[in-house]
Amino acid sequence: MTKTNAGYFFEDYSVGQTFRHGPLRNVGEGERALYQALYPTRFAVNVSDPTAQFFGLPKAPLDDMIVFHKVFGATVPDISLNAVANLGYADLRWLKPVYPGESLGAVTEVIGLKENSNGKTGIVWVHTVGVNAAGEDVLSFVRWVMVRKRDVDAPAPAVVVPDLPDVVPASELAVPAGLDFSDYGLSEVNAPYRVGDYHVGEIIDHVDGVTLEEAEHMMATRLWQNTAKVHFDVTARPQGQRLIYGGHIISMARALSFNGLGAAEFMVAINGGAHANPCFAGDTVRAWSEVLEIATTKAPGVGAIRLRLVATKGGTAGQLRGEDGKYLSDVLLDLDYWALMPI
Repeated sequence: MTKTNAGYFFEDYSVGQTFRHGPLRNVGEGERALYQALYPTRFAVNVSDPTAQFFGLPKAPLDDMIVFHKVFGATVPDISLNAVANLGYADLRWLKPVYPGESLGAVTEVIGLKENSNGKTGIVWVHTVGVNAAGEDVLSFVRWVMVRKRDVDAPAPAVVVPDLPDVVPASELAVPAGLDFSDYGLSEVNAPYRVGDYHVGEIIDHVDGVTLEEAEHMMATRLWQNTAKVHFDVTARPQGQRLIYGGHIISMARALSFNGLGAAEFMVAINGGAHANPCFAGDTVRAWSEVLEIATTKAPGVGAIRLRLVATKGGTAGQLRGEDGKYLSDVLLDLDYWALMPI
């Protein structure tokens, strides 16, 4: 009798099925240090206790994407161990800052299923909530993933495609308790542009590029305990290449966006996102952003900016789709998100 875990295949899922992903996972300064080694992130609130305290927080919270990666990684053995690819995200909300020394867990519910026309794979939609040791919700998101079938002759389930919001309303953004950007200009942060310096439709070329290395993306996959086979096993894909985890591209693009959006201190929501094309070691990632919306919050001095963040492997800033409406072949990521900035 085998005692190993083969993971779930498409026909193993049903709408309403719930997974409690354990155990709680510690997250601390080690993750912060490795995150900063993997990605060129420089956002001040996440790297400096004195700066975070100046803005009303008890100390520097962990980068928002660290929280995402930790919660996402916890779901992989149950949701995407046999995935072909993670396809997209919607209605992602950071609900509460996470600080070094906390522990994170996750609960996931299957909310949609649709078998693909080839009969070999299907799309699984899930809603995941990340929780801390006190049982408080810290993150919530929907994602959809293409999963292999174990038995191609297994009957297709009834099609259920969830109705997802296009945008998290600005009025529902969770601003960290105590955050106050009123005196942002008096801090030592070297980020000159505020929400009012941007306008809807503006395109920001983040200029810098990072060439991805096999060792670094493998380290990231292990750091987040992501066990999806396509990321570390060259025999899991017909081309014999390890597929780079999509979250690795999100973090890289977000870090690159500092050059032009240095005061966008917090990610607070992802409205939607798509991994447009696969990415492999040797590709050079660049990024550009488009300003989609500007809003206010109830917190003193705190504004919100909605951005489209696009990661490419050499494309021109502002170019996203071809005449046929499909993503250009050099587009890796198309992410619509909200960030908090000083007014």
